[in-house]
Amino acid sequence: MDMAAIPTQRESEPRARGARGRATLPGSPLAPGAARALVQAALAEEPDVAARLADDALAVVSELVTNAVVHAGTDVEVDWRLEEDGAFVVEVHDRHPSRAPRDPLGGEGAYDTPEYGRGLRLVTTLAESWGVTYRTGAKTVWARLPPGGVEDPGAAPEAALQVAEDLAPQPNRAVGDRDWLGRGALSFLAEASDLLAGQLDENLVTALTGQLIVPRLADWCAVWLEDEASVRGGVGGGPDRVWHASENRIEELRCALEKEPPCPPEGLRSGPEPYPWPGDALGPQGADGTALAYRLIAGGRPLGTLVIGRCGLARFPDEVTGLVEDLGRRVALAIGAARQYARQATISAVLQRGLLPGAVAEIPGVSSALVYEPCDKGGPSGDFYDLFPAGDGRWCFAVGDVQGKGPEAAVVIGLARPWLRLLAREGYRVADVLDRLNQLLLDDATEAADAAARALVAAGGRPVTPGDGPQTRFLSLLYGELTPHDGGVRCTLASAGHPLPLVLGPDGTVRTAARPQTLLGVVEDETYTSETLDLRPGDSLLCVTDGVTERRSGSRQFDDGDGLALALSGCAGLSAELIAERIRRLVHDFGGGLPEDDLALLVLQAE
Repeated sequence: MDMAAIPTQRESEPRARGARGRATLPGSPLAPGAARALVQAALAEEPDVAARLADDALAVVSELVTNAVVHAGTDVEVDWRLEEDGAFVVEVHDRHPSRAPRDPLGGEGAYDTPEYGRGLRLVTTLAESWGVTYRTGAKTVWARLPPGGVEDPGAAPEAALQVAEDLAPQPNRAVGDRDWLGRGALSFLAEASDLLAGQLDENLVTALTGQLIVPRLADWCAVWLEDEASVRGGVGGGPDRVWHASENRIEELRCALEKEPPCPPEGLRSGPEPYPWPGDALGPQGADGTALAYRLIAGGRPLGTLVIGRCGLARFPDEVTGLVEDLGRRVALAIGAARQYARQATISAVLQRGLLPGAVAEIPGVSSALVYEPCDKGGPSGDFYDLFPAGDGRWCFAVGDVQGKGPEAAVVIGLARPWLRLLAREGYRVADVLDRLNQLLLDDATEAADAAARALVAAGGRPVTPGDGPQTRFLSLLYGELTPHDGGVRCTLASAGHPLPLVLGPDGTVRTAARPQTLLGVVEDETYTSETLDLRPGDSLLCVTDGVTERRSGSRQFDDGDGLALALSGCAGLSAELIAERIRRLVHDFGGGLPEDDLALLVLQAE
């Protein structure tokens, strides 16, 4: 071992009783060996130290450091001293607890090294006294070995066997399980719940399940997922995930498990149920063992089966089977939640595609560019856009923003977008389209509120008061009509509660192209008006949603002090695509983080 690689600090007084030393070691598998070497070198300089005491001291130091590394994982500080009467005292300090025990059951897999702790039973055997001191954020385990060491264990065969057993690594067995379960089961379940609850992918949930179980509670485990629509059965074929403490055994184990898919019991029982032991796949050391199957059930439906196995046991301890059953319930809930999220995301994606045009129309004499960025990738956006031919040489465009998001927003967009197209193609002009869409939203909201009220009364609910049922559906909308002609494009447009459009001239001048009017869906019998302007070649019309104008940086918004107009004035001479990209980039850079609102902008440039 390269001792220069281990950072240490050492003080020693080698020739007098009361000699002492100190070392600070990293929390790694190298620490026990480094501690042994340092203590051995120090004791070798003490001529009066008995060989038996030196051997016992090395064993205890090694054990205490191993215990600290495995269970705390922090840097370890070791203090040792020879007292005046010849006794040896060692103290091992760690910053307990920095993590859960790496391998509390004594199985393989904690480190790629044969150093595993053998438990404080060895310390009990060799020390005349020992103890543990807890302080805020730290723990110290100390031991005092008598002068000369313990009596020669060879005098009694039974004592020799006991010491040999203490020095040997402990196999997996019930007492080890109970020791760990008594200390860490509740915190383990709490940490596992937090970890699983944050996952929205069922494959990741199953992967984490294996990492939680192996090697802490079992030598290997596997998960079969099944179709949620089936009430029983459905786990035929191979497992979806397989783990083993030794990676080189995983493929052999998988092949064996494919031949023995779990057979779910009648009804919806979570288990545990016996499972055939796949001994041939686990090599000579895994010829014997026990395996159990747990049905993963959530919401009254089976989602899969979890199988765990441990070598060298006739049966799992009850403490372990109970803990795995509790963990299995949490795994099932996490899988159910992930599947629900996946279903909702699929529905939202399909719905979103249906709410937006499949393609943006190409207008003769006009180049267009669009930026559309919903902030919630998993649900329908509140922003929408459209650009479509209306017949008779007219093209219509719309940029809108619905109050709210998700299903409520989808309902409003699902009403507004087809009605805009229908009314435009029926020959209604811009202002008339807004009048009728305003009334449509008010009528729909009234019908929805009436239906909700009837449902409450039918269900024997409380008396209905204003505000019961769906809220009024508000829509801010910028809507316009384009008619290309020689020398430019005639544009008629109106803004209903929407950020006002801006026109950029070739010389960099910017002007407002409409006047503010009331949101749609607010005022009964509201009458809207429109504005008409000519876009000459090189003129660009910019239409945005409030995700642009209200983008925040601290207490400031992007459009404070006519910020949008200033940004647009710097786009003179750029194409429609470059204008759209520059405004998008400036908006993103202004906030410094991910947008908190949907963002849509449309640029129309006369050619």
